[in-house]
Parts: sequence; structure tokens; C-alpha cells
Amino acid sequence: MSHATTDLSDAHPDAIQVAEPMFRDFGGQRAFHGAIATVKLFEDNALVRSILETPGAGRVLVVDGGGSMRCALLGDQLAELAVRNGWAGVVVHGCIRDSEAIGQLPLGVKALATHPLKSIKRGEGQREIPVRFAGVHFRPGAWLYADGDGLIVSEHPLTA
Repeated sequence: MSHATTDLSDAHPDAIQVAEPMFRDFGGQRAFHGAIATVKLFEDNALVRSILETPGAGRVLVVDGGGSMRCALLGDQLAELAVRNGWAGVVVHGCIRDSEAIGQLPLGVKALATHPLKSIKRGEGQREIPVRFAGVHFRPGAWLYADGDGLIVSEHPLTA
């Protein structure tokens, strides 16, 4: 069963949303997929940690960081936490740091860029709400498929 975004796009053109090609691959696992969990925040990654501390069960955390390019919302410690707790991947509408270390982990990570500065930690933000960026609506419980060719979202699991 293929989960390649190209095959899924061909097989289900009316059932998917295709993200604008704005993300770079940083994780050691370039292809990943899973049900979506969401968090919306701005330059504060405390909620990212609290979510990644919970069992991932193969899900993908979608972080709507407002596209900020002023600090990182994911680093190697949080990425290692994601791996330990069974998350398939993390998509960040913002920046990450520790990219070399993250590239060695069996985790899918897509983000806009890298930034060496860590975020603040006030615990502000919202979790498990629909978010929108890259031309796509990310709804908790929908399915995300990502690989080197891009990122797509479907309301239901897909097979090619």
C-alpha cells in the first residue's frame, strides 16, 4: 500500500488538499503520515512540549506558529520526546532548531526554516482546533501525508 503523495493525489484528486510548497524537510524520516493533532501559538512552544509528552499513537502534530521567523518552535529535545512517545511527525508553520540532530531521528519534520533562538515558554496558545496555513485547512483527526514531493491532507485515511 503506497502512501506517496503523488500516488494519493492521482488516486484521490477530489478528496485531498495540497499544501503550498513552502516546507523544507528536516527529520530523518522524509515520508510520514498519520491522523492530525493541532496546536496554534505564537513564539511560545510550551504547548508543543505538553502535547509531545502524550502518546502520539502514530499521529502528526501540526503546529501553527503563525509563520514566525523570529525563533524556533521545535528543537532536538522535543523531537526526541516525539520519537519516544510514538509521534509520526511534526509540521511547523514556523522555524525549528538543532536541525542536524533532528535529521538523525526517525521522525518526519517539515518546517519553514531553521533559527537558533529558542521560543518563550508561557504556555499560551490553543490545542486541538482547526488551523489554516499553506492553503490547507488542518482539522484534528483528519489525515496528513508528507514526503519529499509535498504535503497533502484528507478528511479520511487514503490508499493509492
